[in-house]
Amino acid sequence: MAIQIGEAAPQFTLVSTELKEVSLADFKGQKVVLHFFPMAFTGVCTTQLCTMRDDFGFYEGINAQVLGISVDSPFTLAKFKEEQKYQFPLLSDFNKEASSAYGALYDEFFFGMKGVSKRAAFVIDEDQQVVYAEVLEDANNLPNFEAIKEKLK
Repeated sequence: MAIQIGEAAPQFTLVSTELKEVSLADFKGQKVVLHFFPMAFTGVCTTQLCTMRDDFGFYEGINAQVLGISVDSPFTLAKFKEEQKYQFPLLSDFNKEASSAYGALYDEFFFGMKGVSKRAAFVIDEDQQVVYAEVLEDANNLPNFEAIKEKLK
């Protein structure tokens, strides 16, 4: 089911690359940008998160929390984060609960893989309402980074 703008953001608790639980509720009172991505170490996913990394000063400057989410294990995500020098948390949705709740889960992905996060971006306001939602069916496409920034201003 697609998330609609104006809805309460689905709550989640996921494991970070530091093996700590991180909940969306931890960021109440702060803007949050969620970036779902299919798989660590793949070309378009790296581009997606590197774009956020390279623009991190903008997000930090407006006190917006960026979170990257995929179904990869926290151990895989930790290596990915280290190699790419991401300044924001990467969270493991290994059990696919957050991806499902946000309507960002492929039933079937490339090579017959099932249950992989779709590329998606959401902006959540300080009251934890969804103010921007973009779920991409084609994993080769990137989110609209400029539209995301506009919603945060």
